[in-house]
Amino acid sequence: MDERACTVVIPAYNEEDRVLPLLAGLEQFHWRVIVVCDGTDRTADTVETFAAAHPGMALTCLRFDHRLGKGGGVLAGIRAAETAYVGFLDADGSTAPDQMASLFDHLDEVDGAIGSRWVPGAVLAVPQGLLRRLQSRAFNLLIRLLFHLNYQDTQCGAKVFRRSVLIRVLPQMISTGFEFDVELLWLLSRAGFRVSEVPIVWADHGGSKVGGSDAFHMAESLVKLRFSGRNV
Repeated sequence: MDERACTVVIPAYNEEDRVLPLLAGLEQFHWRVIVVCDGTDRTADTVETFAAAHPGMALTCLRFDHRLGKGGGVLAGIRAAETAYVGFLDADGSTAPDQMASLFDHLDEVDGAIGSRWVPGAVLAVPQGLLRRLQSRAFNLLIRLLFHLNYQDTQCGAKVFRRSVLIRVLPQMISTGFEFDVELLWLLSRAGFRVSEVPIVWADHGGSKVGGSDAFHMAESLVKLRFSGRNV
Protein backbone atom coordinates (compact mmCIF):
# COMPACT_ATOMS: atom_id res chain seq x y z
CA MET A 1 0.00 0.00 0.00
CA ASP A 2 1.36 3.42 -0.99
CA GLU A 3 1.41 5.30 2.30
CA ARG A 4 0.90 8.65 0.54
CA ALA A 5 -2.49 7.39 -0.62
CA CYS A 6 -3.65 7.01 2.99
CA THR A 7 -5.09 9.44 5.53
CA VAL A 8 -5.46 8.76 9.25
CA VAL A 9 -8.15 10.76 11.08
CA ILE A 10 -7.76 11.17 14.85
CA PRO A 11 -10.74 12.54 16.81
CA ALA A 12 -9.09 14.22 19.80
CA TYR A 13 -11.41 15.53 22.50
CA ASN A 14 -9.30 16.92 25.39
CA GLU A 15 -6.29 14.71 24.62
CA GLU A 16 -3.41 17.13 25.27
CA ASP A 17 -1.81 14.69 27.72
CA ARG A 18 -1.86 11.73 25.32
CA VAL A 19 -1.69 13.01 21.76
CA LEU A 20 2.06 13.70 21.53
CA PRO A 21 3.26 10.08 21.86
CA LEU A 22 0.75 9.07 19.20
CA LEU A 23 1.91 11.78 16.80
CA ALA A 24 5.52 10.78 17.40
CA GLY A 25 4.64 7.21 16.47
CA LEU A 26 2.88 8.33 13.30
CA GLU A 27 5.86 10.35 12.12
CA GLN A 28 7.64 7.27 10.74
CA PHE A 29 4.88 6.76 8.18
CA HIS A 30 4.09 8.87 5.12
CA TRP A 31 0.36 9.05 5.73
CA ARG A 32 -1.58 12.26 5.82
CA VAL A 33 -2.79 12.83 9.38
CA ILE A 34 -5.83 14.92 10.32
CA VAL A 35 -6.39 15.59 14.02
CA VAL A 36 -9.88 16.88 14.84
CA CYS A 37 -9.93 18.97 18.04
CA ASP A 38 -13.28 19.93 19.55
CA GLY A 39 -12.47 20.11 23.26
CA THR A 40 -11.68 22.75 25.85
CA ASP A 41 -8.03 22.03 26.64
CA ARG A 42 -4.83 22.73 24.66
CA THR A 43 -4.95 19.70 22.36
CA ALA A 44 -5.12 21.82 19.21
CA ASP A 45 -2.23 24.02 20.34
CA THR A 46 -0.19 20.90 21.12
CA VAL A 47 -0.87 19.41 17.69
CA GLU A 48 -0.06 22.64 15.86
CA THR A 49 3.19 23.05 17.79
CA PHE A 50 4.17 19.49 16.88
CA ALA A 51 3.28 20.11 13.22
CA ALA A 52 5.42 23.25 13.11
CA ALA A 53 8.37 21.32 14.58
CA HIS A 54 7.94 18.48 12.04
CA PRO A 55 7.36 20.21 8.68
CA GLY A 56 8.04 17.00 6.75
CA MET A 57 4.94 15.39 8.24
CA ALA A 58 1.62 15.92 6.43
CA LEU A 59 -0.21 16.86 9.63
CA THR A 60 -3.36 18.99 9.73
CA CYS A 61 -5.24 20.19 12.81
CA LEU A 62 -8.94 20.99 12.50
CA ARG A 63 -10.25 23.19 15.32
CA PHE A 64 -13.88 23.39 16.36
CA ASP A 65 -15.30 25.59 19.10
CA HIS A 66 -18.15 23.18 19.86
CA ARG A 67 -18.41 19.49 20.72
CA LEU A 68 -18.80 17.30 17.65
CA GLY A 69 -18.95 13.91 19.37
CA LYS A 70 -16.64 11.02 18.50
CA GLY A 71 -18.53 10.25 15.30
CA GLY A 72 -18.86 13.91 14.39
CA GLY A 73 -15.10 14.33 14.73
CA VAL A 74 -14.44 11.33 12.49
CA LEU A 75 -16.90 12.63 9.90
CA ALA A 76 -15.22 16.04 9.85
CA GLY A 77 -11.85 14.40 9.28
CA ILE A 78 -13.12 12.08 6.55
CA ARG A 79 -14.72 14.97 4.71
CA ALA A 80 -11.41 16.84 4.78
CA ALA A 81 -9.46 13.82 3.48
CA GLU A 82 -8.55 13.63 -0.20
CA THR A 83 -6.66 10.34 -0.45
CA ALA A 84 -7.92 7.04 -1.85
CA TYR A 85 -7.82 5.35 1.57
CA VAL A 86 -8.98 6.77 4.89
CA GLY A 87 -8.81 5.36 8.39
CA PHE A 88 -9.55 6.61 11.87
CA LEU A 89 -7.68 5.95 15.07
CA ASP A 90 -8.43 6.72 18.72
CA ALA A 91 -6.12 9.30 20.29
CA ASP A 92 -5.53 7.29 23.47
CA GLY A 93 -2.72 5.24 21.96
CA SER A 94 -4.36 1.87 22.67
CA THR A 95 -3.63 0.89 19.07
CA ALA A 96 -0.09 1.51 17.83
CA PRO A 97 0.42 3.08 14.37
CA ASP A 98 2.01 -0.09 12.98
CA GLN A 99 -1.34 -1.82 13.49
CA MET A 100 -2.94 0.77 11.21
CA ALA A 101 -0.33 -0.04 8.58
CA SER A 102 -1.41 -3.68 8.74
CA LEU A 103 -5.05 -2.69 8.31
CA PHE A 104 -4.31 -0.49 5.30
CA ASP A 105 -2.55 -3.44 3.65
CA HIS A 106 -5.84 -5.35 3.63
CA LEU A 107 -7.51 -2.79 1.37
CA ASP A 108 -6.10 -4.35 -1.77
CA GLU A 109 -8.65 -7.15 -1.25
CA VAL A 110 -11.60 -5.63 0.66
CA ASP A 111 -13.46 -2.34 1.00
CA GLY A 112 -12.70 -1.92 4.69
CA ALA A 113 -10.70 -3.48 7.51
CA ILE A 114 -11.44 -3.06 11.21
CA GLY A 115 -9.21 -3.93 14.11
CA SER A 116 -10.62 -6.47 16.53
CA ARG A 117 -9.68 -7.39 20.08
CA TRP A 118 -11.92 -10.45 20.15
CA VAL A 119 -10.96 -12.62 17.17
CA PRO A 120 -8.30 -15.36 17.12
CA GLY A 121 -4.83 -13.88 16.80
CA ALA A 122 -5.61 -10.68 18.69
CA VAL A 123 -3.19 -9.72 21.46
CA LEU A 124 -4.40 -7.80 24.51
CA ALA A 125 -1.09 -6.51 25.83
CA VAL A 126 -2.93 -4.70 28.64
CA PRO A 127 -6.55 -5.93 28.93
CA GLN A 128 -9.46 -3.87 30.16
CA GLY A 129 -10.88 -4.41 33.60
CA LEU A 130 -13.51 -7.10 34.08
CA LEU A 131 -16.46 -4.67 34.18
CA ARG A 132 -15.45 -2.99 30.91
CA ARG A 133 -14.99 -6.38 29.26
CA LEU A 134 -18.45 -7.49 30.38
CA GLN A 135 -19.93 -4.23 29.10
CA SER A 136 -18.16 -4.72 25.78
CA ARG A 137 -19.52 -8.26 25.32
CA ALA A 138 -23.04 -7.18 26.29
CA PHE A 139 -22.86 -4.28 23.85
CA ASN A 140 -21.68 -6.60 21.09
CA LEU A 141 -24.58 -8.96 21.75
CA LEU A 142 -27.02 -6.05 21.46
CA ILE A 143 -25.46 -5.03 18.15
CA ARG A 144 -25.75 -8.55 16.77
CA LEU A 145 -29.41 -8.77 17.79
CA LEU A 146 -30.34 -5.37 16.38
CA PHE A 147 -28.25 -5.12 13.24
CA HIS A 148 -27.24 -8.72 12.44
CA LEU A 149 -23.63 -7.64 12.04
CA ASN A 150 -21.27 -10.59 12.26
CA TYR A 151 -18.41 -8.74 13.98
CA GLN A 152 -16.88 -9.57 17.32
CA ASP A 153 -15.68 -6.02 17.94
CA THR A 154 -17.30 -2.96 16.36
CA GLN A 155 -15.85 -0.47 18.87
CA CYS A 156 -12.09 -0.94 18.53
CA GLY A 157 -10.76 2.49 17.59
CA ALA A 158 -8.79 1.43 14.51
CA LYS A 159 -10.58 1.17 11.16
CA VAL A 160 -9.65 1.81 7.52
CA PHE A 161 -11.71 2.04 4.34
CA ARG A 162 -11.59 2.88 0.69
CA ARG A 163 -12.65 6.51 0.47
CA SER A 164 -14.90 5.69 -2.49
CA VAL A 165 -17.13 3.45 -0.35
CA LEU A 166 -17.27 5.97 2.50
CA ILE A 167 -18.51 8.62 0.10
CA ARG A 168 -21.36 6.29 -0.85
CA VAL A 169 -22.73 5.94 2.69
CA LEU A 170 -21.71 9.11 4.57
CA PRO A 171 -24.72 11.13 3.34
CA GLN A 172 -26.96 8.63 5.15
CA MET A 173 -25.11 8.86 8.47
CA ILE A 174 -27.00 10.38 11.40
CA SER A 175 -24.90 9.22 14.37
CA THR A 176 -22.30 11.58 15.84
CA GLY A 177 -21.56 9.79 19.13
CA PHE A 178 -19.77 6.57 20.05
CA GLU A 179 -22.43 4.57 18.18
CA PHE A 180 -21.05 6.01 14.92
CA ASP A 181 -18.95 2.88 14.21
CA VAL A 182 -21.99 0.61 14.34
CA GLU A 183 -24.05 2.73 11.96
CA LEU A 184 -21.15 2.99 9.52
CA LEU A 185 -20.61 -0.78 9.45
CA TRP A 186 -24.34 -1.37 9.15
CA LEU A 187 -24.68 0.95 6.16
CA LEU A 188 -21.64 -0.56 4.46
CA SER A 189 -23.03 -4.05 5.01
CA ARG A 190 -26.44 -3.12 3.66
CA ALA A 191 -24.76 -1.60 0.59
CA GLY A 192 -22.92 -4.86 -0.10
CA PHE A 193 -19.38 -3.71 0.69
CA ARG A 194 -16.84 -6.13 2.14
CA VAL A 195 -15.33 -5.22 5.51
CA SER A 196 -12.92 -7.65 7.16
CA GLU A 197 -12.32 -8.02 10.90
CA VAL A 198 -8.57 -8.22 11.56
CA PRO A 199 -6.87 -9.30 14.81
CA ILE A 200 -4.98 -6.48 16.43
CA VAL A 201 -2.45 -5.80 19.17
CA TRP A 202 -4.19 -3.59 21.71
CA ALA A 203 -3.39 -2.18 25.15
CA ASP A 204 -5.74 -0.46 27.58
CA HIS A 205 -4.27 2.93 28.46
CA GLY A 206 -7.11 3.99 30.75
CA GLY A 207 -8.76 7.39 30.76
CA SER A 208 -11.63 6.26 28.55
CA LYS A 209 -14.12 8.96 27.60
CA VAL A 210 -16.94 6.38 27.77
CA GLY A 211 -18.60 6.13 31.18
CA GLY A 212 -21.51 4.15 32.51
CA SER A 213 -24.08 6.75 31.44
CA ASP A 214 -22.50 6.87 27.97
CA ALA A 215 -22.97 3.12 27.58
CA PHE A 216 -26.66 3.49 28.41
CA HIS A 217 -27.08 6.37 25.94
CA MET A 218 -25.23 4.38 23.26
CA ALA A 219 -27.61 1.46 23.71
CA GLU A 220 -30.59 3.81 23.60
CA SER A 221 -29.25 5.49 20.46
CA LEU A 222 -28.71 2.14 18.76
CA VAL A 223 -32.31 1.07 19.38
CA LYS A 224 -33.57 4.38 17.97
CA LEU A 225 -31.25 4.04 14.98
CA ARG A 226 -32.37 0.52 14.18
CA PHE A 227 -36.04 1.41 14.27
CA SER A 228 -35.77 4.86 12.72
CA GLY A 229 -37.69 3.69 9.66
CA ARG A 230 -34.98 4.76 7.22
CA ASN A 231 -34.98 2.88 3.93
CA VAL A 232 -31.34 1.74 3.89
